[in-house]
Amino acid sequence: MIETSFLITTFATLFVVINPAGLVPLFIALTRGMDSHSRRAMAQRACIIGAILLLIFGLAGESLLGFIGITMPAFRIGGGILLFLTALDMLFDRRTPLREGQQADENQDPSVFPLATPLIAGPGAIASIILLVGQSGTGWIGTAAVLGLMIVMVFVTFLFLLASPPLERLLGRTGTNVITRLLGMLLAALSVQFVIDGIKGTGLV
Repeated sequence: MIETSFLITTFATLFVVINPAGLVPLFIALTRGMDSHSRRAMAQRACIIGAILLLIFGLAGESLLGFIGITMPAFRIGGGILLFLTALDMLFDRRTPLREGQQADENQDPSVFPLATPLIAGPGAIASIILLVGQSGTGWIGTAAVLGLMIVMVFVTFLFLLASPPLERLLGRTGTNVITRLLGMLLAALSVQFVIDGIKGTGLV
């Protein structure tokens, strides 16, 4: 039986790492001049590709780690450090130019890069999904619960992308910055917890 607290932690972690509100300014910049149908198609394609990438790492990530000789406690510590660095970027506004709305290369499909990866299925999200699947237990129920919540989170991201024009007007730049920094604080705390769990898993404490 999956604990409710674990499900809440899983959803919160994915929400903070993917940060749908933070994608709104970029999505508007990348789709400027497009009609609503084209915007919807781009958002749908980006979310589907991002979900597939996270699904692959959720199902095979731990096996891949085992193949190359990395234990889950070690990955929890490394993943926690990675997420903490991501949190610092969010807190001190040191994110990449792409998150600030810089246009992608015109020869590339923005739904694949930068939307699907690295913004939806980026290093932080990939590390999180592997860690959460590892913490869910050895049964398929826990894995299915984590992956199911991941799909729900990607769908929430899809809704944010569709609603990006009114959300941008509602939040404004100040509102978006406040939300990003608040999510950065939460991500910092979650990343420290991952490191603590990893250290406990090594048997050192």
